Amino acid sequence: MNQSYYVKLDAFEGPLDLLLHLIHQYEIDIYDIPVAQITEQYMEYIHTMQQLELNVASEYLVMAATLLELKSHMLLPRQEWQDPDEEYSEDPREELVQRLVTYRTYKQAAQQLGEMEKGTNQTFMRPPAVLSGTEPYEPVQEKTLSIYDMIHALKRMNDRHRWNEPLETRVKTGEIPLEERMTAVLETVKHHDNGIAFTQLFVYPSRSYIVVTFMAILELMKNNDITCRQEESFGELYVFYSLGD
Repeated sequence: MNQSYYVKLDAFEGPLDLLLHLIHQYEIDIYDIPVAQITEQYMEYIHTMQQLELNVASEYLVMAATLLELKSHMLLPRQEWQDPDEEYSEDPREELVQRLVTYRTYKQAAQQLGEMEKGTNQTFMRPPAVLSGTEPYEPVQEKTLSIYDMIHALKRMNDRHRWNEPLETRVKTGEIPLEERMTAVLETVKHHDNGIAFTQLFVYPSRSYIVVTFMAILELMKNNDITCRQEESFGELYVFYSLGD
């Protein structure tokens, strides 16, 4: 009996992380969140994750319910939720905003500590050397990609092309071995010195093929065999072969 191909990704950090990603991506003021817009975008991500049978933790669904409730609340005329006996009535978004601000503070602190640790690990001492005829090295600044950027790229691919065959409700185990797909993706990327568009790695319009290809890309990135770059928000993602250190 075939079992479903169920994917668990450690890269998902939680619903607040996804909300912060959306706020940054759409350049939204965290203190004045357009609830209808953020709810719509959040639900699109959840739908895509479920469609690909990624492991959507219950906390994502709880946040989805919270956003939908908040959206319905905000759609009411202001006088229906404002206490007439008070000059000031708490904004229904206030609790969510405070949670996001607190989460962002801790996230930024963790990132700074991570950068400090990384910088320390890359510090080496060596005797002075004379370098002549060389150009000063300027590191290339690239947009840091998250798991949500990858999911968004998949969603855009789906919206543009639509899968022609009826999608199975379950992805069957063993239909496409992950290791085999990883090898194929790596070989494809190796033959493109200037990188290959992320969408070009998804040749066949079947859910099993798309899910396993997506997982293969994530595993290869985790192993530092390939890198994925995006020049700007909403731009095309490109996959490059990693030459190593």
